[in-house]
Amino acid sequence: MHGVLRRLTWGLADQAVTSLVSFVVGIVVARQLGALEFGAFSLAWVTYGVVVNISRGLATDPLAVRFSGVERQAWRTAVASSSGMAIVVGLLTGAVCALAGLLIGGGTGAAFLALGAVLPGLMLQDSWRFAFFASGQGGKAFVSDITWALALVPLLYLASRDASVTRFVLAWGGAGIFAALVSGFQAGVLPRVSRAWRWLSDHRDLGLRYLTENLTLSGAYQLRMYGLGAFAGVAAVGTVRGAEMLLGPFFIVLSGVGLVAVPEAARVLRRSVRRLSVFCLLLGGAQAVAALAWGVLLLFALPDEWGHALLGEVWLTASALILPATLSVTFAGFNTGAAAGLRALGIARRSLRAQLCASTFYLVGGVTGGAIGGALGSAWGAACATFSAAFVWWFTLRTGIREREQLESELDSVQEMPEMRNT
Repeated sequence: MHGVLRRLTWGLADQAVTSLVSFVVGIVVARQLGALEFGAFSLAWVTYGVVVNISRGLATDPLAVRFSGVERQAWRTAVASSSGMAIVVGLLTGAVCALAGLLIGGGTGAAFLALGAVLPGLMLQDSWRFAFFASGQGGKAFVSDITWALALVPLLYLASRDASVTRFVLAWGGAGIFAALVSGFQAGVLPRVSRAWRWLSDHRDLGLRYLTENLTLSGAYQLRMYGLGAFAGVAAVGTVRGAEMLLGPFFIVLSGVGLVAVPEAARVLRRSVRRLSVFCLLLGGAQAVAALAWGVLLLFALPDEWGHALLGEVWLTASALILPATLSVTFAGFNTGAAAGLRALGIARRSLRAQLCASTFYLVGGVTGGAIGGALGSAWGAACATFSAAFVWWFTLRTGIREREQLESELDSVQEMPEMRNT
């Protein structure tokens, strides 16, 4: 129990730092650039989220499921391969982003060009975090993100002296690359890009399904933003992002909850399949309550002057989205408990089906709402979608647990038959 609490504490501390970094970067950029250019930065930001999920699906999600709590040498070998896979994902997607930036042009194109340059290092940094949590070394992941946060201070200052989308993306990415180098020294493992294909081949049964699952999740979010921009303008994208930033400490936790949840759920499952459902309910419920409490605090205790000081002109429109954004992140927090349980069970086929349903709800709700009511309509559409998805996630987890219990019961019966014959 002490070990679980220690690992969860490191996980919460690490996610707090990650949330703070994202929150501070968003606030600085919003205040320096205004709604239109902040919208361009937001499009690059959500694209980074898509690439992170590609990398996690192919590289670090299989690592978390199959190499949590294993012997040190097995962990080192696996991490060398998975981190190499992460770098390859960063290189390939970085080239695509750079090409897209050249074709788009303008402020948005400049943001994508800068993003393409920093993606390989950012993917490596994210892979180290997963590797540390898989081995129960959450403190090293915390050091990695603290390093990122500290490196951001001088780089954001330099970028703000001659503010532009390009400078801010490079400052944010450059700090992440520095953190990746520090993490490599902590791990004592050299990433092996040459092993990327072997890693993909060995874990394709999980990796390809987790890739599809992660892409539908982040892809639905990005397509919602693209659709909102098409129907209501790029400024509306900045408005939605501004409201999400106010819930940043919990919204970012949802994006990276697998760092702690999946390894811990896998450890719980090894002890007892019946305990898994309790763990998932506690995990999802705790996140939902925390998100709801923070949202209520924003609604009733945040003065307009403070909101304007945080977001600048973006606050004028983003403040109306706090309630639906709070409900959306509350329902999503609850759903991540079920998602972690499905990952631990290793039933990628069922978790993929649930994610496809949830992402479809989210995309349809967010884009339809945006077409009807702009940024506010999109926020309410997303909230309704995440509420509906809860029924899918928890029903799927219940089915998966029952199948696992039935399988274990059959195995026990087979093992008992020779003993009965001997007696």
